[in-house]
Amino acid sequence: MIVITLSKVPPSLRGDLTKWYQEVQTGVYVGNVNAKVRDQVWDRIIRDIGSGQAVMVYNAKNELGYQFRTTRTDHEIVDFDGIPLLKRLNQVKSPNSKKLGFSDAAKFHRIRMYSKQSKKSKAYQVKMPLFVAVDVETTGLDLTKDDLISIGAIKKGEDGELKKLSLLIQTDRVISPEITKLTGLSTEILEKKGVSLQVALTRFLEFIDDAPLVGYNLQFDDAFLSKSLKLVQEKTITNQMIDLLPVVKKKNRFIDNYRLSTVLAEYDIANSNPHQSDSDAEATFALAERLIENQDLTF
Repeated sequence: MIVITLSKVPPSLRGDLTKWYQEVQTGVYVGNVNAKVRDQVWDRIIRDIGSGQAVMVYNAKNELGYQFRTTRTDHEIVDFDGIPLLKRLNQVKSPNSKKLGFSDAAKFHRIRMYSKQSKKSKAYQVKMPLFVAVDVETTGLDLTKDDLISIGAIKKGEDGELKKLSLLIQTDRVISPEITKLTGLSTEILEKKGVSLQVALTRFLEFIDDAPLVGYNLQFDDAFLSKSLKLVQEKTITNQMIDLLPVVKKKNRFIDNYRLSTVLAEYDIANSNPHQSDSDAEATFALAERLIENQDLTF
């Protein structure tokens, strides 16, 4: 059994907690989740609590049979021979020095905040490597049935200027209304502005040369590119492949989800036209640069 009490917290946090706990009274939540979820929820409370207060009480194997955590700044939790006690402080802690408890999530949060500050001070020392960010759009998700309809790629030249490649590709398949709504591409647009698959892939291979390729969920893009290259009997891509999705998962364990839009928002990166390959490639390029600057990504 887990009990959480909240006071003077943002309404968004109260609503968020109802995903895992039942609000039996205003500000009082009761539930029974596993330790991993419990720790992640406490970390989220700490992140979103603002100027409010929170207390969590849960079952534990100690003399009392329970453990607790608190965000109070006038007390701190101390361990006395396995018994958790509240120690009154002579001096109130500032909110920034708040102890987050004993959870793995809390420890990770502290380490991550310290790491970010340290990396920020060293960011100017990072030399940006040469790489190409790539994104593709397709007629659907089925590799055996669907086709490439768009390729976007972006790289930084030796002069520091961004160089972009945006290709629309003709296809014999009729573009579904769902894909048109998602990507803005239709059968008519591809027939009028698209190039053949052979021309598109030739220009793409010339653009990337032998530079490392970076993408988000890159295995999807790579699978369709590889299939298409075989269809036109072009050479396979042997460039180094770097997928940012597992990098972000490792560095941001408690993000709400790992959709590209959510991750970009987490890193304060704008994407003006989601699900358009050139715009997604540009946003992916910015994400890669941010990860490199933070020293979370190395080639």
